[in-house]
Amino acid sequence: MRILVAPLNWGLGHASRCVPLIERLLSEGHEVVLGGDGESLTLLKKHFPALRVLPLAPLNLRYSTRGRQVLAMLRALPRIIRSARMDNRMLANYLRYEPFDQIISDNRFGLYLLHKSQFTNHKSPRLCRSTEITTIYITHQLTIALPRPWRWLEPLVARWHRRIISRYDECWIPDEQQPGLAGRLSHPSVLPANAKYIGVLSRFSGKTFVPDKTYQVVAVLSGLEPQRTLFEQSLLRRYENADESVLIVRGRMQDPPTVVRHGNITIAPWLDDSHLAAYMLGAKRIICRSGYSSVMDMYALGVMQKVEWHPTPGQPEQEYLAEVCNQ
Repeated sequence: MRILVAPLNWGLGHASRCVPLIERLLSEGHEVVLGGDGESLTLLKKHFPALRVLPLAPLNLRYSTRGRQVLAMLRALPRIIRSARMDNRMLANYLRYEPFDQIISDNRFGLYLLHKSQFTNHKSPRLCRSTEITTIYITHQLTIALPRPWRWLEPLVARWHRRIISRYDECWIPDEQQPGLAGRLSHPSVLPANAKYIGVLSRFSGKTFVPDKTYQVVAVLSGLEPQRTLFEQSLLRRYENADESVLIVRGRMQDPPTVVRHGNITIAPWLDDSHLAAYMLGAKRIICRSGYSSVMDMYALGVMQKVEWHPTPGQPEQEYLAEVCNQ
C-alpha cells in the first residue's frame, strides 16, 4: 500500500509517536510518504531521510508567557481552523496526482476525504466520503481537558471533537484498553464507533539500549514557544552551580547539531534516539514535560520512577497527566 503519514506540528510529540508506526509500515513493505510542517516534520525527515515529503499547512502556534493558556488558545482558534481547511484543500490537490491507499493523520483535523462528487449548483456541492482511500485519525484525547473554571465545557468540546473523528474511517487511540496511561483522556464514557485502542506508541518500544551514565540529570525539552525557552532558562538557573553533570536536550530539530558546554551543563539541540535513550537509562533523574508522547516514551523505557514531570503552565492535559503519572 501507499500511505501518507502526517502529524500535527504542536511540539514534537505527535511526530515522535509516528516514528514506530512508520517503522512498522516500512517493515511490512508499504510505501510511506511524510506530510506535515515545521519542527515535527523535521523530526520525521531526520528519522526517515529517504522518504518523500509533501508539505501541509503551516500552523506556527505559540503559548502565552503567563501561566494560563486559555486566551492564547482562543486567539489561535481561527488559525487552527484555517490550517485544517488548508490541509483539506492541499490534500485534495495532492490526490489529483498522488495515489494513496491510506492517509494517517495524527491530530491534523483536515485530512479527511470528503470530495465533491456531484454539484447541485455551483455554490452548494454535495459532499460524500471517498470509498477508495482509508482515512485514519490518531488521538489520545477523546476527552479534551480544560482548566477547572471551564471544565463544564468539556462535554461540548468532546462532542465537537467526535464530529471531527466521525469524518475519518477509523480512529486509532495510542493507549491500552485497560488500565491505560492517559486515564480519562483516552477512556471516555462513550467511545466513538470507529475508534479502537492500538497500544502504546513509542519510538523506544521493542528496542534495546545500553545505559550511559555520563550525565546524572537529563532534561528533555519540548513544546511551544515561549514556554519551551522559559523552561530551559529555569533549568539553567537551577543547575548552573550544581555538582551534578547535566544534559539539556533543547528539542530544536531545525537547529544545527552543535553541542555547547557551560561548566557542568551540556546543551544539545537534539539527539538521535539511541543516544537519548542511553543517557536517560543511565541518569539518576530525568526532567521533562508531561506531554503524552513523553509519558509513553518513559513508560517504554521503564524509567517512570525517576522522571520529574513538569507540565506546561496552564496546559490542563499535561497537568492531568502529571497527576496520573505521580499516583
